[in-house]
Order: sequence, then structure tokens, then C-alpha cells
Amino acid sequence: MKTVIPSELFQLLLNIATVRPVFIWGPPGVGKTAIVNQFGAELGMEVVSLLGSQLAPEDLIGVPRITEDFSVFVPPRQIAGHTRGFILFIDEFNASSPEVQKAFYSLVTEQRLGEYQLPAGSVVILAGNRNIDNAITRQVSSALMNRVVSVELKASSRDWLLWAYGAGLHEFVLKYIETRPDHLSSPPPKTEEPFSSPRSWHILSDSLMAYKGDLTPEIAALLAEGTVSAAHAHNFTGFVRGLIDRLRVDDIIDGTAKLPLDPDQRDVLTFVVQAIRAQLVKELPLNRANLSPAQKQRLHNIRTLISQLAEHDEEMVVLLLAKEDGEGARNYPTWFLVEISTSLGRLAQKLNLVVEEK
Repeated sequence: MKTVIPSELFQLLLNIATVRPVFIWGPPGVGKTAIVNQFGAELGMEVVSLLGSQLAPEDLIGVPRITEDFSVFVPPRQIAGHTRGFILFIDEFNASSPEVQKAFYSLVTEQRLGEYQLPAGSVVILAGNRNIDNAITRQVSSALMNRVVSVELKASSRDWLLWAYGAGLHEFVLKYIETRPDHLSSPPPKTEEPFSSPRSWHILSDSLMAYKGDLTPEIAALLAEGTVSAAHAHNFTGFVRGLIDRLRVDDIIDGTAKLPLDPDQRDVLTFVVQAIRAQLVKELPLNRANLSPAQKQRLHNIRTLISQLAEHDEEMVVLLLAKEDGEGARNYPTWFLVEISTSLGRLAQKLNLVVEEK
């Protein structure tokens, strides 16, 4: 199944949804509903949303009524009360019971409920979570899957930030995701605990905006731990401390600001180290020969920072240089790790950071 980011999904809906039903797959909170609403606004069409997990078959088929000695099923007003084309968005489709899925079948494939036909120009869009998302899901019939265009939506920090700035989200959230775009989402856990998604960061922003007292790092931690993943909440709290203390990662890399090495600021140091890693992985070229003069100076500063970290906290050195695994992981070029390992000497061997240059 093709994976798309929000901007790509929006273009796909503009071109495909008016011709064939589209089934949008993705984890909770990734933005499926928001994109469908944006699509409706672009076309000037009303969006009618139904939640498959909350419907019974009669909510779609309607109830019978006797007309001229015949029984006729009267469809619900929410669907049948339209005289012009509209967008029917069926969310959590694969969370609905088999009986409800059967009731949806003719609506999806023929835009029809019993004898009622949707107005000309109507659009049907489905959405659902994946089995790996630990959400309520059921098998969707192969016959229906063979009649829709299926795509999987994934989060895009760039698309989300464009939207978030326009929506006026809280400065702390905006700046954090700018610095750690890889923290926009996290896999849904198997236990009942918060996880990160575009939706949960929006909720955190609303919570920060709504808080009437002085917004301290402790309050930010309380709100973050209730909305995003535990690891991201911990780093977000360190980031908030950094903002309050006017720490800037760029200044630390450039040598105009010092690392926060105070034992009471270890959460701040953790965030700064991870932010430095994210920035270096992004800007270092694959070939050392392509370093600019400014990057060469920053590289010298980085060696100094790593030496300071090694003397202060070896775990932070590991955090800075460790390899990431998994989809979307970004790591240092080999030449950088070779140079750093050489400069660390015995510490590199102790921390298992020695890399053989290829």
C-alpha cells in the first residue's frame, strides 16, 4: 500500500475521490479527518462524518414504513436529507461490526442505501486504523478492498508545522517540533498510556494555552506527560526549561553558550544533546570533502563539546553518538564517527563507539 504525507493525500483526494472511493489508513491522530475537512472546504461541499464504531445497521438502512401495502426502508436524515452532492466520510470503518460493514457496502460501491441514491456529485471516503495501531479493528472484506483506492497516511512535520503556525499553536510546541521533527509521532503503545501524534501535540498546545497560572517547567511536564509519549514528554520538559533559561542549541554548537552541566538540569542536558544530534545528522555531508568553512569550525566545536560531555557524563556521549534504527532513522556519516572515535581514544572503545571506515 502506498504511503503518503498530508499534502500528497490532499492532492490525491482532489484528483481521485470524485471518481472512486478512497480508503485512508493510518494511526490515530495522524490527521485523516482534518484533511477530509480541508478537501471539503476546497470543493465547497458539506462533509458528513459517521463513525463506524458507533453505528448499528438500522442507523444506515433506516426503519421500515408501510407505503401502499409495501414496506419501504426510510434512510436516516443525516444521509438522505441532502438535495445536492456532499462528502460522506465514514471514519473508523474497519472498527464497525460485520453487519454494519454489510450495510455500508452498497453505499460505498454504488452510493445507494436501499432505494435511496446519493445526490449526483457526492463523494464517499473511508478511513480506518491499522491492525498494528492497537485500536479496535476488524477485517474488511476483500470484495470491498478491491473497489476502493487505498493509501496509508503518515505524519509529516513540514506539513504539520505549516498548518500549526497558521492555526496559532503554542510557541513551545512549535519550536519543539521544529527542533525535533522526529518526535511528531510515535507508535501507539500496547498499554493504556499517551503517545505522540499530530493530534496529541495539538491537545498539548491547547492545554498550554488554557493554563491560567504561571507556566513553569513542572506544569509543562504535567501537561506533556498526559498527552504525548513519556520519552517525548521528558525531552519537551527539558526544552521548556531551555527556553525559559534562554538556552539555544545553535549557540552551544557555535561555542557562544555553554552546555547545561548542572546536575539539577540533566533533563535540559538530555534535550540539548538530542537536539545537537538531530541538527548534526541533518547538516553533515556524506563526504568530508564537502564541508564548508563554517561547518569545519562547528566540527571543531563539536569535538570540544564531546570532550566536555565525556568528562561530565559518559551516558550523554552515547546518547549523542548512538546509532538509530527503524523506519526513517537518520545517522551520522561514517567519516564523522571515525574522527570522533579517534579523538575519544580509549573512551570510544569503552563505549563501543569505534567505527571502521568503509
